[in-house]
Amino acid sequence: MSFSEVDRAKVLAEALPYIQKYYGKTVVVKYGGNAMISDELRQAVISDIILLHLVGIRVVVVHGGGPEITEMLNKIGKESKFVDGLRYTDEETMDVVQQVLCGKVNKNLVATLNRMGGKAVGLCGMDAGMFQAKKLDEKYGLVGEITAVEPQMVEDALKDGYIPVVSTVAQGIDGENSYNINADTAAAKLATALKAEKLILLTDVRGLMMDPKNDNTLLPVVKLSQVPGLVQDGVIKGGMIPKVECCVEAVRSGVENAIILDGRIPHSILIELLSDEGIGTMLM
Repeated sequence: MSFSEVDRAKVLAEALPYIQKYYGKTVVVKYGGNAMISDELRQAVISDIILLHLVGIRVVVVHGGGPEITEMLNKIGKESKFVDGLRYTDEETMDVVQQVLCGKVNKNLVATLNRMGGKAVGLCGMDAGMFQAKKLDEKYGLVGEITAVEPQMVEDALKDGYIPVVSTVAQGIDGENSYNINADTAAAKLATALKAEKLILLTDVRGLMMDPKNDNTLLPVVKLSQVPGLVQDGVIKGGMIPKVECCVEAVRSGVENAIILDGRIPHSILIELLSDEGIGTMLM
């Protein structure tokens, strides 16, 4: 038996206790960034999700679709405008957001999962009032703040053996509007409502690092009590602040732990969940 075969056997054996640990548990994966754009990474993420599903882990996928929305707005000659890192969403933009997220992106993801041997079903945040929201602030336009989550439809899909794929558009409770919702926030709120074991946010960074230029300074585990100090020291800054806030809120609300994971590493989900050497930053 060659070394590589022994190696493979070890990897599979190492996965067993983790499969047993997560069997029947719910894991919410927020899917976005490069892992959504690159074909190679997309294939890796989709195959990870299918594998987890096949070994009895209840996987829920929550997705955004920023690049696709920008591309569609460009096609109709509309400029994308951002306020504090959030897409300014007027009524015309909201129409595009809804079409792209609930239509094209959601159904393409579902089709890819099904084509590769999964059993996926696409859901929109407005189905059965799953995400309900009010306007976050006038300056962002039709960007919503989630006020309630009704997870029954996702629960039913999981019970029937499907992989639910959820787009992040919400029903307005303060008018006839629908709202654009930040995908990290939506994933965290849904993970809480589902009493999920884990929330995984796929991003384009290694995780939290003491020095962003040095991969060796990755913080593998961060306790919630350490977060304020890391913000103060500038370790958690910029776009990482809202991501970490989502994780903190989810863990405080009963999710076992939340992981900021580098979606640019092929099969990062499997490495993180089913091996001894987690590769992201876990908040607990």
